[in-house]
Amino acid sequence: MRRDPVPLGFVFRSRAKEEKAPTDKVAVTDSKQPRDPQAPKGRPTPKRSEAQSQRRSVASTPTNRKDAAKRQREERRVQLERQRQALASGDERYLPARDKGPVRKFAREWVDSRFNVAEFFLPMAVVILVLSVVRVPVLQTVALLLWLIVIVLIVLDSVLSGFRLKKRLAERFPEQNRKGAVAYGLMRSLQMRRLRLPKPQVKRGERP
Repeated sequence: MRRDPVPLGFVFRSRAKEEKAPTDKVAVTDSKQPRDPQAPKGRPTPKRSEAQSQRRSVASTPTNRKDAAKRQREERRVQLERQRQALASGDERYLPARDKGPVRKFAREWVDSRFNVAEFFLPMAVVILVLSVVRVPVLQTVALLLWLIVIVLIVLDSVLSGFRLKKRLAERFPEQNRKGAVAYGLMRSLQMRRLRLPKPQVKRGERP
C-alpha cells in the first residue's frame, strides 16, 4: 500500500509548536507573580515592609557632599542634645563614654554621698582672697595661714578618699576594669556639688 509523503512544512511546524509550548507555559506561570519594579531581575520580589524600608533608606541617603555634611551636623546636634539631657537625668544610654558603666556610676555616687573638703575650695578661696587684699598685716597673715590649711586639708582628704574609693571598687567590682575610676571620682570631688555633671543622683549620707 502506498503512503503519501508528509509535507516538510507540517513536520517543522509541529516541532516548533512542541518546543515553544513549555516556554509559553512557564512564561504564563511566572507572569502571575507580581514583581516589584525595584527588585533586581532574577531575584524574588521583596515583602512590602522590606521594600518600604529600602525606599526610605534610599530616600534618606545624601546625594551630594553638602547634604551629607548637613546630615552629619543634624545627627551631631541630636547626639549632643541627648547627652545634655542624660547628664541632667543620669540616663546611662546617652552619657559620654567617660561617664558610662557601673564602675564610673558607683564612683560618682560614692563621692556624692559624702562631704569633700575640695568642694568647698572655691568659696574658701574667695574669702581668703578678700582677706589678703585688705592692707592689714594681721589679716594678711591669717589669709596666708588659711591658704596653707586649706591646701593641706584638700591633699589629706583626697589621699584618704582615694584609698577608700579604691577599696570599695575592688570589693564591688573585683572582675571588671577599674582603671581610671579613682581619678575620675577624685576629679568629681573637686567640683561643687551643684555644678557636677552628671547631676548627683544620691543624697549625702546615703549608701551607694
